[in-house]
Amino acid sequence: MQKTVDVLTLRHIDIYQISHLLVMHSSLLDFLSYFLALFYTFVAFFYAVIINRHQKAAEKTTFVHTGARFSLHWWNHLTFRLFRVAIWFVCLIRIPFPSVNDFIGSFYWQSVYPYLIGGLMLMSGFTIAILTNLQMNKAWRSGIDQNNTSELITQGLFARSRNPAYIGVAFAQIGFFLALPSIFSTICLIVGLTALRIQVMLEEQHLKQTFGTQYVVYKQNVPRWL
Repeated sequence: MQKTVDVLTLRHIDIYQISHLLVMHSSLLDFLSYFLALFYTFVAFFYAVIINRHQKAAEKTTFVHTGARFSLHWWNHLTFRLFRVAIWFVCLIRIPFPSVNDFIGSFYWQSVYPYLIGGLMLMSGFTIAILTNLQMNKAWRSGIDQNNTSELITQGLFARSRNPAYIGVAFAQIGFFLALPSIFSTICLIVGLTALRIQVMLEEQHLKQTFGTQYVVYKQNVPRWL
């Protein structure tokens, strides 16, 4: 009789623990839905403000460069922007229309830790990108500016990596996949990392042509990533 009671008690505890974990999991997913929507909205407005601020400070300077029409640089820039808009849109539309999760092929982690790590990677990646942009100051550009006359930046974050801003972006892309696991975020991750690699290769060619030996020496002493 005692053994029967013990078994029933254990089963009751297991059911309670499972129910508690499911509630925590559901609450975390709800929180992440709002967090992702707010995060990408903030990112969009932040870069709009940054570009507007730079534009006011230097009216004759263009800070967004997409390259020659239909060039690799143009296609890469367009792809990255389209996917960035798509991510923002999906994160917003999921709140009033949860069924979007089925449309984007959502799947779920059994543990809460990938979601938490994803959120942390999003915030840390964006922080790295912000710090890099602040360090670049007036030299900051979106895309390759063929007429940029600023000096080669090799100090601060650029003394550790030649592409600290892109490391931040890559962190955020991986974080997005972890925070919103789905076929959609998987495609975004693959396309995003590919676009980053292409952009880095294009910028390295441009920097070598612009700065010559100075960039070659810098390239030899500082890693592309970490």
